[in-house]
Amino acid sequence: MKQGGTYTLASMKLGERAVIDSFTDNEMSLKLLEMGCTPGETIVVDNIAPMGDPIAIFVSGYLLSLRKKEASTILVKPAMNS
Repeated sequence: MKQGGTYTLASMKLGERAVIDSFTDNEMSLKLLEMGCTPGETIVVDNIAPMGDPIAIFVSGYLLSLRKKEASTILVKPAMNS
């Protein structure tokens, strides 16, 4: 769901690239920050499990697997093409 040009990581498609904008859950954001999900970081959806949960993303130079519930707390914006 898009909110003012941003949408959640959970709604991204396989192979899509985006930039982390902010978080919707303060408690979860601390855990995500510790795992390298910092605002301004580019992420790429690498894999989505057959039932849609979990999803794997490239962020901060490594592959991270997140539950869809966790991914839904990360707001992203489209990445500029490079």
